[in-house]
Amino acid sequence: MKYAKSEAKDYARKHLTGIWAAALTPFRDDLAIDEEGFRANLRHWVDDLKLGGLFISGKQAEYTALSLDERKRLMQISVEETAGKSGTIMSCSDQSFDTVVELGRYAQDIGADFIIVHAPVLFFTEKQDETVYGYYKALSERLDIGIAMWSHPDSGYLVTPETCARIADLPNIVGIKYSVPRPMYTELTRLAGDRIQVSTASEAEWLDNILELNWNLYLCSTPPYLLQSSVDQRMNEYTALAMRGEVERARAVSASLQPVRDALKRTRPPEKPQAHQKYWQELLGQAGGPVRFPQLQLTEAEKAATRAAFEACGLKVAARAAA
Repeated sequence: MKYAKSEAKDYARKHLTGIWAAALTPFRDDLAIDEEGFRANLRHWVDDLKLGGLFISGKQAEYTALSLDERKRLMQISVEETAGKSGTIMSCSDQSFDTVVELGRYAQDIGADFIIVHAPVLFFTEKQDETVYGYYKALSERLDIGIAMWSHPDSGYLVTPETCARIADLPNIVGIKYSVPRPMYTELTRLAGDRIQVSTASEAEWLDNILELNWNLYLCSTPPYLLQSSVDQRMNEYTALAMRGEVERARAVSASLQPVRDALKRTRPPEKPQAHQKYWQELLGQAGGPVRFPQLQLTEAEKAATRAAFEACGLKVAARAAA
């Protein structure tokens, strides 16, 4: 642990900032984790793209297809490769509460900066507030590390801003990835922005959230390393411009990325988000590889369409990646 439990909120205010990306897990052809490729990706994201932090072993990483030992191994590698250069937030989400706690304690022990825990999937739809509050309260009591909440429609419900604000009073609740409509996260920013870092994963909304809500955290999905390369870092550029108050320049740089956003969106086949993003990584020179069952692989025709869109979208790549 890099801070005491009582210091978690202050530590997050200082260190849970900037652009944080959610890591995909590269696999080899035999579907074992490609540890060498993962290390190379981490070094690229930290050394070349200068990302503020990395979100490890989450839904983008196919955590439901990973064993407990594999999730811990990804966490360990991430701490090793980012030490002193970038932050880490470890996804400890699981339907088993005991597994969440075990992963959270492991993250504490290896020196991770924070953990993030998805609101539990619940099989009732009328009210969830007391259940969700009790869930995060129990985690806060059992763990010392800073904990970020995560609310997304795939829980079967959305945690209300009022309940999130109540949870924000817990001593080591430090942030939230709030994958909800903008009015909801705007309201939570008003209610609890002085106690936790509020963010959402939409890159398309990131610029407006800096300018209109004074956010300083993007938490987090894959655009930071899919829309950028070592020689084309327009997301980093428009972020820095916006945070310096250079609004028109920031908007112009962000708008220039629209062809890249469109190419990614247009070529992503239904039901194949990870497979598509991994192939885009490969086109950028990163390690991608196949996906694990039950995810579906891209067809050769889908790869060809993605490759054509990638080559025409205007994203610049380094010579080694282009080759």
